Amino acid sequence: MGLQQAKLESLPFVTAELNYLAPVVGKPRTYAFDPPPGEPKSTALPEPHNVPIFDARLIAANLSLDREGFSLVRHPTIVKDFYDDKEVRNVYYPAVEAFLKATLKADRVFIFDHTVRKRVEGAADIRGAGPRQPATRVHVDQTDKSGANRVREHLPEEADELLKGRVQVINVWRPIRGPLRDAPLAMCDGQTVEAGDLVASDLIYPNRSGETYSVKYNPNHRWYYIPEMRTDEALLLKCYDSATDGRTRFGPHTAFIDPTTPADAPPRESIELRTLVFHRN
Repeated sequence: MGLQQAKLESLPFVTAELNYLAPVVGKPRTYAFDPPPGEPKSTALPEPHNVPIFDARLIAANLSLDREGFSLVRHPTIVKDFYDDKEVRNVYYPAVEAFLKATLKADRVFIFDHTVRKRVEGAADIRGAGPRQPATRVHVDQTDKSGANRVREHLPEEADELLKGRVQVINVWRPIRGPLRDAPLAMCDGQTVEAGDLVASDLIYPNRSGETYSVKYNPNHRWYYIPEMRTDEALLLKCYDSATDGRTRFGPHTAFIDPTTPADAPPRESIELRTLVFHRN
């Protein structure tokens, strides 16, 4: 049974502000560095909307990557310091790779990067300047174009063969400290997202350009979160799926300010791994 069939009125929820994409002329673009003189940092401006965000912990067993586009998993870790890049790559990467292969029944998993975040009140989200800040706009990390390009970028010699099968980009997101009460993650039920809600947007780096989806407001969107996530839990977030047979292909998500967060709650610390998941046809 999908979440749309669940009795939403029976689920606890909070009402919070989410930042959608405001109307824009042309393709939205954001610079990941100081923009050229006269250019704005971003043309993807926020359009805030207050929406109910439902507690999905009570229905976590029904969540499906292929239906809703996200799921909650139990995933204990032996990593002692997620701020130690070497430990993350040598200890956490192999553990996540094995976990995803088993959980998703994948033929192969390739982890291509990770991001550590720690919320600092009033700080700007600047790449290369310590831990990143929570992403507070509704987005999807990949697009139909950039999802496939990730394979060509990271596995160029094998890309043609790998792209003959099913390819997914799955983020593995977890709190570093818990229980997490500050700036949790909200996930949109992919069944409520229309193709026209997703707006391909350029992310410009000094030496290359990437593409993500910004998201336009749709009152039919249904949002969920997992309150007080523990350090032995993780969220799987679908950011791309090459399958076009009706299952959810893209899962919008965003950090948000939970109005019920205690004033003395520790700032959010989290890590996300971005992975390529391959299935042979």
